[in-house]
Amino acid sequence: MSTPRTELQDPGAATAGAGVLETRLTRLRREEFARDVWARTALLTRRADDFSDLFSAEAVDELVSRRGLRTPFLRVAKNGATLPTSSFTSSAGVGATISDQLDDTALWREFADGATLVLQALQRTWGPVADFSTGLSGELGHPVQVNAYVTPPQNRGFDDHYDVHDVFVLQIEGSKRWIVHRPVHPDPLRDQPWTDHRSAVAEAAVDEPHIDTVLAPGDVLYLPRGWLHAAEAQGEVSIHLTLGIHNWTRYELAEQLAQAALAALRDDPGMRGSLPLGVDGPAGEVDLVRERLVAAVTESDATLLFHHARRAQGRPAPLGPLAQLAAVDGLGPRTPVRLREALEARLEGGRLTTRVGGLDVPEKDLPSLTRLLDGEVRTAGDLGVELAGRLLHAGVLLPAGP
Repeated sequence: MSTPRTELQDPGAATAGAGVLETRLTRLRREEFARDVWARTALLTRRADDFSDLFSAEAVDELVSRRGLRTPFLRVAKNGATLPTSSFTSSAGVGATISDQLDDTALWREFADGATLVLQALQRTWGPVADFSTGLSGELGHPVQVNAYVTPPQNRGFDDHYDVHDVFVLQIEGSKRWIVHRPVHPDPLRDQPWTDHRSAVAEAAVDEPHIDTVLAPGDVLYLPRGWLHAAEAQGEVSIHLTLGIHNWTRYELAEQLAQAALAALRDDPGMRGSLPLGVDGPAGEVDLVRERLVAAVTESDATLLFHHARRAQGRPAPLGPLAQLAAVDGLGPRTPVRLREALEARLEGGRLTTRVGGLDVPEKDLPSLTRLLDGEVRTAGDLGVELAGRLLHAGVLLPAGP
């Protein structure tokens, strides 16, 4: 077995102003992680942090028994397979007769029989996780999804497999043995799941692992997409969070460039022309189309398409309608406001584009708006009360009062 890269967290190692990547997930500076680890190799960080503020056994019980969650916010796995949703869902009774809500009694029975509970998309259902994932996504520049895996003692939820996204594994409670192998298909795209390479995965899983270790509470394991892994709870219930980093890839940039080029070719009368009569057509037609396509790709700017796609992949920070209404009704020069987080806000000329829509801004307001994009708390008077009101109505600003 090769020796994995392992870090021991030093509480004084984080630099001032560092984000959660440095202060809670690794002991590496962001630049070191980007250069030496990101998308390259696994990283094990012992005693990275205490994650009890993010999630707990009590949080599991709350979500399962009291929140009225529906599928697909939960999966159940046993013996390496995912159970049908009908085995753990039911109608919730009077006033909530939707048939796919979680049935806590059925879930208890499956869990007691060795099933793993997978609470999915916690960035949408659990506040502390939502805030954490929003911050991490902003630091990495890639969307983040968070799942919790709750595994009974001595049980394994899934067999050896790889994910099509990078992951940070945060051990919350209990302990879990992780066996990790190097990729059989490096850097898989989102439509290249491990089942496409099932036999290669099975063969690799019997070889000597790259990592064979037990994660204890506070430990963090980073795995790039494509790295094979399987995990098994030890002598007690194991709870861990998996932060799934949905990587943007060069392939997706190529898709954006191709879309921009094809859009430009729609305006080329020559490209809209019909091919000559005949089944095959002259061979020169392919050469002509290739030449025009290459030229269109060279001249295309896919930047806007890329940012639009990024915005569509995530959600902005939560907005409370009642707090927002109170801020609008009480708006004055001293009202503190801040830019809503995770908006992917950009100024494109005189237009502000965000995840919640676009807004045309008068030229006189552009300097104020530019200052706002740094994320600092401002007063409505700093921005101009009229502009602040428009941005509050649009859901771009949030109240920042005590």
